[in-house]
Formats: sequence, structure tokens, C-alpha cells
Amino acid sequence: MSRKTAPARAGQDRTSLYDEITGKIIAELEAGRVPWVQPWGTAAAKAPLAMPRNAATDRHYSGINVLILWGAVIEHGFPGQSWLTFRQALALGGNVRKGERGTTVVYADRFVPDDEKRRARETGEEAQAIPFLKRFTVFNAAQCENLPEDVAFVAPPPPGLIEPRVEALIRATGIDFRIGGNRAFYVPALDYVQVPPPQAYFEPINWHRTALHELGHASGHPSRLNRDFSGSFGTKKYAFEELVALSGQSAPCLTHH
Repeated sequence: MSRKTAPARAGQDRTSLYDEITGKIIAELEAGRVPWVQPWGTAAAKAPLAMPRNAATDRHYSGINVLILWGAVIEHGFPGQSWLTFRQALALGGNVRKGERGTTVVYADRFVPDDEKRRARETGEEAQAIPFLKRFTVFNAAQCENLPEDVAFVAPPPPGLIEPRVEALIRATGIDFRIGGNRAFYVPALDYVQVPPPQAYFEPINWHRTALHELGHASGHPSRLNRDFSGSFGTKKYAFEELVALSGQSAPCLTHH
């Protein structure tokens, strides 16, 4: 690769990346949001105010990566500012949850090729460094599972957002109930429920409905009511299971809201 070609390609890649980020910022502005300002006191403020950091190295991200990762936290409702690469999650004993999509961040630096070092020695000139831009994908800790507790830790929701009687009901079921991420689901194979944090919902009642709905699904585990989970979307079995879970949303302790 010639000395002229490498910087040219790096410059093209850099320009393409800047165009992508500019497009995202413009889209946020058109939607009435300021992407480089943390949304304090709004429904979008689901993660604690902090600089994004790599959960494996504990190093904070800098430059344009801060804007990219803040934007991802706001867009997807992640409950924390900790990030990992796919390999880092594996090295910590965890894994990225199937189906999760990562966020692209960048690393920019310069290096001096061996040929350039040799040329500089022969001519007595100063070696010219070549800039490069490397993209890589990271995942929020909330997109991973089986991570150590100190990495997967999510700050508890502010007091008062969860109805005490519902909280007691959740504990009484003995079901592995997790708060975090940006999706609500039950995993029959691993027997756990996960729902986004209460502060991610515009109305607290909707968090309670979601939590009870997913617990309704969990009641069908073989160790409990042993219902048939084999129905795919659109089948009668699937519809029946959804009706069962919907009945869990109308728990008596919520009727006063």
C-alpha cells in the first residue's frame, strides 16, 4: 500500500463515519432532542448520569464515542453506562444475549509503517505517521447475561415507583425477576423474567402491568403449572398462553390506581 493510498482511505472512512454521526445528530434535533445533553428529569433519563465506560478495562470512552454511547442509552433505554465488546463479555464469563444489536464506536490513532521508518533512516528525514480509524462494536451490559454481579449491577429504581404489594408479590413467587434492559420477556429455558426499569415507563401503572404479564408467563414453567410453551406466534397455543398472561395483569392490588 502506498503512502498516499493509506491516508486517502483513512480519510474516506473518517468522512463516512462523520456523515453517519452528523445524520444521527440532525435526526435527534429534528425530533426536538439535544443529543449531547443528558435528559435530566425526563422519561428518557433511565441511566445514572455518568461518562460511558468500558466494564472490562474500567476506562472511560472519550471524544465522539461519548455522544454515540449517550445517544444509544437514550434511544434504547439502557439502565447503565457500562459497555463491553463481544469478546470481553465472554472473557468475563458472560455473553451477549441472542438477538441483541451492538453500537459502533471508533478508535483513531496514527502509526508509522516499517517501510516509512526505513525510508526515514535512509534519507535522514522525519518519519511520517499514517492516521487510521478503526470501528468496533460494543454492547451495553444490559444486553448481556451471566456477567459477574459487579459488572451487571444496575442501580435500584428510585423508591416509590414500585407498588409495595406488587413488590411483595414478586418476591413471594420465588421467580428470578430481573430489572434492566429495554425489553420485557420471560425465558422458559432459563426460567427468569426481565423487564425494563420502572423509570423507563411514562406511567408507573404500565410497569406493573408488564411485570405481572411476564410473571404470568413464568407461572407456566414445568416446575409450576407446566403449561405448553410450544406454540409459535399466531397459533392457538400461543394465543391461549397470551390470554393466561393477560389475566395476570388485572391483579387486585392494582385496581385502586
